[in-house]
Amino acid sequence: MGIYIIGSLAGIWLNRLMIVVAQKTVNIIRADLFSKLQSLPLQFFDSNSHGELMSRFTNDVDNISDSLNTSISQLFTSTITLTGIFVLMLYISPLLTLVTLVIVPLMLWVAGQIIRKSKKYFTAQQIGLGAVNGYVEEMITGQKVVKVFCYEEYVAADFEKLNYDLRDKATQAQLYSGVMMPVIQNLNTINFALTATVGGLLAILRGLDIGGLAAFLQYSRQFGRPVNEISSQYNSLQAALAGAERIFQIMDELPEIADAPDAIDLKNIKADVVFHNVVFGYDANKVVLKNISLEAKPGRKIALVGSTGAGKTTIMNLLPRFYDIRSGQISIDGIDIQKIQRKSLRRLLAMVLQDTHLFTATVMENIRYGRLEATDEEVITASKLAGAHSFIMRMQKGYQTVLENDGSNLSQGQRQLMNIARATVAKPAILILDEATSSIDTRTEEIIQKGMDQLMRGRTSFVIAHRLSTVRNADEILVLENGEIIERGNHENLLKQKGRYYELYTGQFD
Repeated sequence: MGIYIIGSLAGIWLNRLMIVVAQKTVNIIRADLFSKLQSLPLQFFDSNSHGELMSRFTNDVDNISDSLNTSISQLFTSTITLTGIFVLMLYISPLLTLVTLVIVPLMLWVAGQIIRKSKKYFTAQQIGLGAVNGYVEEMITGQKVVKVFCYEEYVAADFEKLNYDLRDKATQAQLYSGVMMPVIQNLNTINFALTATVGGLLAILRGLDIGGLAAFLQYSRQFGRPVNEISSQYNSLQAALAGAERIFQIMDELPEIADAPDAIDLKNIKADVVFHNVVFGYDANKVVLKNISLEAKPGRKIALVGSTGAGKTTIMNLLPRFYDIRSGQISIDGIDIQKIQRKSLRRLLAMVLQDTHLFTATVMENIRYGRLEATDEEVITASKLAGAHSFIMRMQKGYQTVLENDGSNLSQGQRQLMNIARATVAKPAILILDEATSSIDTRTEEIIQKGMDQLMRGRTSFVIAHRLSTVRNADEILVLENGEIIERGNHENLLKQKGRYYELYTGQFD
């Protein structure tokens, strides 16, 4: 009775222990994985599907959690059981124990062959699952485009292909792994029969005690049970191992290049920005920017114009070191930006991009994201300057309205106005506007242009625009084509040259 009570309490304790261990382990894995993602360069996210990355956070981590909750506990108890049974068998009859162990190498060899064959299918299954998740995430995000172009049938057909591919990979993985348990059970049965035959002969010829033989055979049968239990958890273990492999692929990715040991924390600057013979390419085989040289004196407004794909946005991505240049130099106040701490460098900048991302939070919190210590009054002042205050006050709860689903209930223009307000509250020394008013109507643009001019006053500003009427008052306009600066000057001088800028400007009114 005491043994049963102790066994029951030990089982409860073990179950609780494994749950705590599993959840703490998964918690650490998720935290480390998320922390790793924050340290990776933008190029990693540009080259990996967001849905596929989410699959690693959800499916792969869940597989590890399930395995830790069940398989590891089973493995732990089975190992203890095997050890105890082996000691008792050795005590009863060393010779019969040796007979029982004869077939173990065959078991291990068979298990190794099955594991080797099925591992690649489990890895393929997880990759296929990531591809399905990535496609679903992409189609949900682009659902408006799918519907407006009546693309539903094509999307369903593409998904069906991915889904069938996942089914085939999962079927192969389960079939191979499903062979493990019946094969091991049959080998255990053969092992039991062999042990019983040799034990019977020993009882007849060598006088082995019948009671001892019966006890040994019972232990021999129990010796195979933990092996069967472990093999029954094989699917879960293989899925967990495949998931762990995919997670550690991200863990092994190289983070952003670390700051130099002597990198400085730059705080108060004049914001004199210089590009000197900058060469850059996203990969080793292609050059995107060729010998870019420019100088933005403190407080001056520099405009970058040109055809789509000319390299305007790429130039601005180099300033906050989202990417590192191949050759040349970029400096602020005469200091190479590679000698400045990244966080320090990016605190000096504010960017208003074409694509606006709003978080699931209040309007106030979304704007304050530009500078977390900003007061409510500073947020409201920034909103007024950006021209966003009026429509925010028309919302149900004003600045306390909670935005969800990336602010899908706002127009694109309203989202961009909030983005401008976010940059305004940051109080940057250097301001980058990448098509900041591209989604705003002409009348609204005129209203906020005064606020933008006030925002840029005293700040070094870079403006990228296709609507050239917005850059006429720039101190210098740079015209780019195929990654090179082909013209530079102010609005009047460039028009007089009747070159590429003249074509772009007059072409807007044809």
